[in-house]
Formats: sequence, structure tokens, C-alpha cells
Amino acid sequence: MIGASVLCFLVSAALVSGATADAVNHSSGISPRAVRQCATCHPSEAKPHPATSMAHAMELAAECSILKAHSVLTFQQGRYSYRIERKGNQSIYTVTDKQQTFTAPIGWAFGLGVAGQTYVFEKDGELYQSRVSYYAETGGLDLTMGAANAKPTNIIEAAGKLMDADEKLPCFNCHATNAKAGKRLTLETLTPGVQCERCHGPTEAHVEGIKHGDAGMARMKDLRAFSAEETSNFCGQCHRTWADIAGQGTLGIANIRFQPYRLTNSKCYDADDARISCIACHNPHAEINRTDTHYDGRCLACHGGGKVSAKSCKVAASNCVSCHMPKLDLPGAHHKFTDHQIRIVRVNEPYPN
Repeated sequence: MIGASVLCFLVSAALVSGATADAVNHSSGISPRAVRQCATCHPSEAKPHPATSMAHAMELAAECSILKAHSVLTFQQGRYSYRIERKGNQSIYTVTDKQQTFTAPIGWAFGLGVAGQTYVFEKDGELYQSRVSYYAETGGLDLTMGAANAKPTNIIEAAGKLMDADEKLPCFNCHATNAKAGKRLTLETLTPGVQCERCHGPTEAHVEGIKHGDAGMARMKDLRAFSAEETSNFCGQCHRTWADIAGQGTLGIANIRFQPYRLTNSKCYDADDARISCIACHNPHAEINRTDTHYDGRCLACHGGGKVSAKSCKVAASNCVSCHMPKLDLPGAHHKFTDHQIRIVRVNEPYPN
């Protein structure tokens, strides 16, 4: 499943450096008009968002920056040869074993590439997840996470994994906006990437209410009022909640991708304390800050005397996350993930599930 077991690590993809806001809007399929509309009243949130990884959690293949930057990508696995070739506005995916050949245009690219990018294509009205993905660390293709253990018996299975309804809906719903209506996938109306409405809900009534001075119609849910637990569950709709992972019995380092689950396991986690919530450290409207010292103030809000039960660190008062939230390799991902289970890390200790 792309959202839960294969591709959710792609959500923390990289910002396309040097891109202007208008260029990013166009490349992701984001409507500049929609951005300007929200920015009229919410400039600090709406203006930086189009340049974020979340806004590019999914791109149309025609507009995908990675696919446009690589005219040809190739990979060999056993008897199967893989090739992604750019032709005009299309990227053509080809798999062959020299006896049979499968070819299809890529429809959608999931992830922007700090970790990797995986592709979805269509065949006979069905959607398939590509068996190979692009990884930034290698600058090329390798097996998609979870594909190494699969043994293809024909050229279609070698090309990709058939996505059933239980996989398609959460996958597109987490990487795009307005991607489903009830239990129906709405490819014809979705907007690529995580845009304003994906978290805040439909805006039509809100905008009309503002225009006509109707406070009731304009009212939208205030996500800022959430407790740490409510925020974890909200973000966990895509990043996975504690209940999602604990209930599945998913153990081992593979769960490092599921930040709300890991955070909830932290000794310092307090379901009612907003200082330990996702948005206490991360602004969802701006690109993630990858500088360790950026988070010192968040840690010291409790451990610097702000909370009686929070002990002060005896070792240092800066670069807290470099020790207490280690970056760990996830096999097959070609990427180190920050472990959100905050703890005192000891040498050679086993990975805490």
C-alpha cells in the first residue's frame, strides 16, 4: 500500500531549489488564483505553501520536476530491464525481459525526492504502482520499498503492483487534494499535492461568508486549538497515528517513517500539552527546517525550566535533536529518517519499537 507501507516516506521530499512561487504553482498543478484567494486574508500561510514539499507530495508526470530533469533513467534487476524516458511532456515507462515488453506513460509522481519518488501508471483501467522508484541519494532508479521480496511471474508484475481500492483511496487522498468523494476516487477533479482544502476543508462557504459578512457561514474548524493528541491524530491521517501502527503490530525500524506514532511513544509526550505536538515544531505552511539548532527553543520550552517535570539536559543546551532524535537508515529507502521517539539514546541499544 503506497500510503502505509511503501511510499509514505516520500512525503518529506525536498523543495525544488530556486523555483519561484509562480513556477512552483504551475509545476504542481496548483491554481495561482486559489493561492491568491487564500493569501488575501492569510498571506503568511498561503504565500509560502506552494513552495513546500507538502504542496508537491504528488505531481502530474507532465509537470514533474525530477522526470523533466532526467531524459533517461535505467535500472536492471535480474532478467528485467527498466527504463523511464522523457518524450515531450510524457515520461514513458518501459519494462522488458527481451522476450516481452511492457510500455505505459507515467500518470503521477509521488514524492519530490529528498527520499525518493515512486510512479503510478494505468493499464486497462487499473492503476499500478511502479516496481522501481527514483532515489535522490543515488540519483537514479532502484526497487521501490517492499518490492525486493516480490518475485514477478510475468511482465506486468515486473512492471508494478496492482493497486486495489483500499490502496488507491488513502494513497491519492494523502498525496493530493479533493481526490475522493466518499469511497470513490476522483482523479478527474483532484488537485496534485496537499493544498489548503486538504487540511482545512472546502472553502466555498467560507469565502462566501466573508463576502457577505456571515460569520456562521465563514466559520471553519480552528486547527490551532487542538491538543497534542488531537494534532497527532489529525496529522496521523496520513503520517500514521499510534493506534494505526500499534494495532497492526508493525515493529522494527520500518515504523520510523510514522512520526505521530513515534512521538506518542516518547517519554516526554503529553497528550494535553501543545508544546509536544507536531505543529509546535513544524509549520505546516512552510518548508521543513532541517537545521538542528532551529528546534532548540522548542525543546527548552519544557526542558529549560518551562515544565516542572521536564529535566534539564546535563550534556548541552543546544543541538538537542542531534542526540535525542537520531537520524537512522531505513533499509531500501536510501535515506536517513529522523526518529521522532524522543529519548536518551545509548550506544548499541536496539531500536525501540
